[in-house]
Amino acid sequence: MTIAEVCSMKIGVYIFPTVYAIGISDLAINLEQRGIESLFVPEHTHIPTNRFSPFPGGGSLPREYSHTLDPFIALTAAASQTNNLRIATGICLISERDPIVTAKVVASLDHLSSGRFELGLGAGWNAEEMENHGTKFEDRFRVMVDRVRAMKEIWTHEEATYEGEFVQFESLWSWPKPLQKPHPPILLGGETDYTLQRVVDFADGWLPRGNKMADPMAAMERLRKHSDNAGRDVTSLSVSIFRAPTDQGYIEKCREAGIDRVLLPLPSEGRDTVLPLLDKYMNLL
Repeated sequence: MTIAEVCSMKIGVYIFPTVYAIGISDLAINLEQRGIESLFVPEHTHIPTNRFSPFPGGGSLPREYSHTLDPFIALTAAASQTNNLRIATGICLISERDPIVTAKVVASLDHLSSGRFELGLGAGWNAEEMENHGTKFEDRFRVMVDRVRAMKEIWTHEEATYEGEFVQFESLWSWPKPLQKPHPPILLGGETDYTLQRVVDFADGWLPRGNKMADPMAAMERLRKHSDNAGRDVTSLSVSIFRAPTDQGYIEKCREAGIDRVLLPLPSEGRDTVLPLLDKYMNLL
């Protein structure tokens, strides 16, 4: 049996929630009414005005990057108005976050959403931003892995202890534990072979960008090879394509490849712009 035969692909969306965009609760209600499966939101605590790091998308940095709401607060609002919508960070910049605090935030949101939260993670691209949080750009991937491993200890043990390269703590108590066991799904962003190795080492899913996934079938074969080398069943890993192209041909390629979910873009605009886009995306379901 192929991956495609055991997977039913889902359609989700992502948006930078801002004060000038459609209200996040309003959006969540409309997504659930239309049968769209999930809502992902990104994270940037701030954008330094002296930024030298180039924007990965090219050109000027869109204003929503410095205007986006806190992702966990936004997703709490979305969860409070829905019953089935999956909610997720896409991505949480764990390289900029305290792992003990973030472990509690994740577990709390998992409870408040009745186990509908997924933790999309990445190391980040903005050197100046993460350095404001005390993380050196060259250390960002090692910091990310270390903090994730520390959070797993907190989520899965009544008394957690951790001794890592960047995170250390002696025995501690922290509740609540996540509702989903052993913890909410961890999805890791990126497309390099190093990313795929990290995915099979400690994550529950892969979150690559659509502009780096022109051939979904070939990308799935790369994931399968890394999984086989690690002795891990590839079907235990979900694959969600972030910023997927919105044409039917690409969506069908993803279905054929066994992709679990595609995430389609929504602009940080009002409901008069966003709701017609949702209706258009309904045709892809």
